[in-house]
Amino acid sequence: MPELALEIWVFAAAVALVAGVIKGIVGFAMPMVMISGLATVMAPDLALAILIIPTLFTNLWQAMRGGFAAVVTSTRVHWRYLAVLWGFIAFSAQLIYLLPETVMLLILGVPVTIFAVLQLMGWRLRFPDSARRRVELVVASIAGFIGGLSGVWGPPTVAYLTALDTPKLEQVRVQGIVYGSGAVMLALAHVQSGVLTFGTAQISSVMLVPALIGLAIGFKVHDRMDQALFRKATLVVLVVAGLNLIRRGVMG
Repeated sequence: MPELALEIWVFAAAVALVAGVIKGIVGFAMPMVMISGLATVMAPDLALAILIIPTLFTNLWQAMRGGFAAVVTSTRVHWRYLAVLWGFIAFSAQLIYLLPETVMLLILGVPVTIFAVLQLMGWRLRFPDSARRRVELVVASIAGFIGGLSGVWGPPTVAYLTALDTPKLEQVRVQGIVYGSGAVMLALAHVQSGVLTFGTAQISSVMLVPALIGLAIGFKVHDRMDQALFRKATLVVLVVAGLNLIRRGVMG
């Protein structure tokens, strides 16, 4: 297991706690918060490894809040998105040491930020039912490709679900399914790539505890929010996520 100083452990736990709270409220952003925070005090590949287990189990809890039957129903509706996402995560994770991540982050961060800002200003994205399948496959491809490289595949998924005006509980459940299944693929892919080893998995497992505590706190806040406030909070976090992707793309 990589050796970390005590202050790094404390800082990492605090980051995981905050990431859990935010995820519990809006249903996403844990990888963004964790990799942004952890990468300030450790190598990016170690930060990526550490977020994998907390992301996997918090999404499992999030997806199952509505019961197993609801998970099955949502999976049937979004199975194409899931299948394409899995495939692209598995593919691009093997390219983590070959492709410039910065360019991909900029390509994703700029449109996500513009989309969220315009939505907050009152513009609503609409597309006909006949185009939904094509949009679904395109967004899933982009989310999976970026996710395999960076561990972040939430913003495109959130933008897609928001554009569909997905109800609050359904959106959070679908995000849990999408991100949880994606986290399984990410874990398997990075065992293959060498990022997730027995040692880094031990650290990741420790960070699961503060992440779950934060998630429980966030759920309590989420349950008190109405649909309009949830949508606004989601878009605000999406703006922050987009700006963070741009920052990472510019700064490298």
